[in-house]
Amino acid sequence: MPDASYPFDLILFDLDGTLVETAAEITDAVNDTLADMALPPLEQPRVECWIGLGTRELLAQALACRWGVSVAQARASGEFASVESRFAAHYLHRCGTCSRLYPQVRETLQALRGSGVKLAVLTNKEERYTRRVLEAHALEPCFDHIVCGDTFAVKKPDPRGAQDCMQRFGVPPGRTLLVGDSSIDVATARHAGMAVWVLPYGYNMGEPIEACAPDRVISDVSCLLSGSQAGLTR
Repeated sequence: MPDASYPFDLILFDLDGTLVETAAEITDAVNDTLADMALPPLEQPRVECWIGLGTRELLAQALACRWGVSVAQARASGEFASVESRFAAHYLHRCGTCSRLYPQVRETLQALRGSGVKLAVLTNKEERYTRRVLEAHALEPCFDHIVCGDTFAVKKPDPRGAQDCMQRFGVPPGRTLLVGDSSIDVATARHAGMAVWVLPYGYNMGEPIEACAPDRVISDVSCLLSGSQAGLTR
């Protein structure tokens, strides 16, 4: 358990690929949408490479792939709004159906919160989906604050969401940690001036997480409960 020497008063957590393994149900929602359009499905590993910038961008990537156009062209298409509406319905239906918590997530969050550390979600996933995933896994009570991809006009790697959390709880960057799984999380932390630890099993757009130069790569979130180097990998 953290004690008086624990180095962080506030910990921000990414959601997809950090706390919850969601790729399977996101892929299902994408393929539900493609099926509506009589387009062939996409394989999960390909969809995983698009997770991280928010579901709107992921959908644009999927459509670009299946339409054979650029992502910008897919996003600018006159059909995009109606396709996005279909995707929203499918994903809200799929949220929580086959996602799962990563090891030690619930126990670690409960222990940290019980010790007085403030906890927040900092995700690029839109609020309607974020709330549904948290509700499906009974995680919402573990957090003091939730910042989603549509909370502000900007999203990660812009630091505004992280700065909002620090201002809300009166915690300086030097006492704040961001825990994530991608280069987006590392860049966010660097822009906000805080430490960043990452998990090796999430979604980093197909790139090795070590290439992002995080402060630490940890084997699972339970490493947050120890001030030692046990369980840490470099």
